[in-house]
Amino acid sequence: MNYKIAVVAGDGIGPEVMEQNIAVLNAIGKKFNHTFEYTYVLGGGCAIDKYGEPLPQETIDVCKASDSVLLGAVGGWQWDTLPGDKRPERALLGLRGALGLYANLRPATLHDALKDACPLKPELVADGVDIMVVRELTGGMYFGEKGRKMTDMGEAAYDVEQYSVKEVERITRTAFEIARKRNKHVTNVDKQNVLESSRLWRSVVLEVAKDYPDVELDHLYVDNASMQLIMRPTTFDVIVTGNIFGDILSDEASQMTGSIGMLPSASLGEGTLGMYEPVHGSAPDIAGKDLANPIATILSGAMMLKYSFGLLDEAKCIEDAVTKVLDLGYRTGDIMSEGMKQVGCKEMGKLIIENL
Repeated sequence: MNYKIAVVAGDGIGPEVMEQNIAVLNAIGKKFNHTFEYTYVLGGGCAIDKYGEPLPQETIDVCKASDSVLLGAVGGWQWDTLPGDKRPERALLGLRGALGLYANLRPATLHDALKDACPLKPELVADGVDIMVVRELTGGMYFGEKGRKMTDMGEAAYDVEQYSVKEVERITRTAFEIARKRNKHVTNVDKQNVLESSRLWRSVVLEVAKDYPDVELDHLYVDNASMQLIMRPTTFDVIVTGNIFGDILSDEASQMTGSIGMLPSASLGEGTLGMYEPVHGSAPDIAGKDLANPIATILSGAMMLKYSFGLLDEAKCIEDAVTKVLDLGYRTGDIMSEGMKQVGCKEMGKLIIENL
């Protein structure tokens, strides 16, 4: 098969971790007789420097015409003083909206080889951590009405949290379908005791759940969910929640894996076109020093093979290679521990390819 992939390498460590991702994908293509055709486009700070905007129309057009999109990381201190609508991060929001990507999948898996790097007590993660956070991506206050106004207390700012029935229904179905392929357990996270938007959210979740009698459903308020993730992480399977809650909880869950450099993510819509990116940021302080951990980006490539292309064996081949390299004791600096063998970004990519 031949697949067309748009590549937005981005800023900071984005290009160097993406280079290793592309190398692994090419090795998989050779092994399984697939061809990946890449088109590189700009997004984020590098696009601002060249075009004066974080998301050029050309980038959107190329991404729409592709079978999938790979993203490195965007942002950096040199663009921090720009107004909100001109910052590099607007490229992410713009691409998600333009491509209709409403479901963000963020797996948090603790590898046995990295259990010592987990900040939680060993007995809390003895049974392993394997959580999938399904976060609504194009609604909520990140995309709602926002502005400023004068009040008797001075200037005030507001961001509106709003969800429609359709938005909640489609993300909930995504979560239940994923749960059916895992451990058949969905935890809905909201704040329905306070927020009207959460009351609608929960009512829709309960209605959708009727179509999935084989999947267990429970509910947690977001504050309780944040505590339970620390106290009993092994009891979670799939978490479904809104944009802002999902943003926070998925980052919390990421720390159980030993490093945010281990976490991939997928953003999906109605069709097979998706955008795949690591959870970590652009880390400009280590950019160009061959210190970055490419595993999150490489595993994002594996998620692309699985969710956009249906290449399950190919995806598992990459996942197994990552596990084997970790079991052999190789570590980048962010996951390094005593007695292990520290390697750089390029060497980690090379080792994963050797163990496919």
